[in-house]
Amino acid sequence: QVQLVESGGGVVQAAGSLRLSCLASGRSFSTYVIAWFRQAPGKEREFVSGITQSGGGTGYADSVQGRFTISRDNAKNTVYLQMNTLKPEDTAVYYCASIGAPFALATSSVRDYRYWGQGTQVTVSS
Repeated sequence: QVQLVESGGGVVQAAGSLRLSCLASGRSFSTYVIAWFRQAPGKEREFVSGITQSGGGTGYADSVQGRFTISRDNAKNTVYLQMNTLKPEDTAVYYCASIGAPFALATSSVRDYRYWGQGTQVTVSS
């Protein structure tokens, strides 16, 4: 079982930056794909970014490409999401998630992720 805890959310003005962190439990963290999703009020949860086990592979939604950067530190069991040039439409609850199966391939589908954090609110004001 994987437990995930997000932090780093808050209120920021448009064009500002935030860095989210996702701290995972367990000794097998380095074998798990980790992804960030977000959900705005009244909308479905959507993929934001994902990172492979070693950190050598990353993927981004078109809406955040070039503005967000995902990274991980396996020694600290932590995945980060650096968010720059934030826009009001980035306002959402951000979740980190793990497929939970060691060495699984990365995907962008919500239904493939078994373990979820509680979420952290990001609010971007105009």
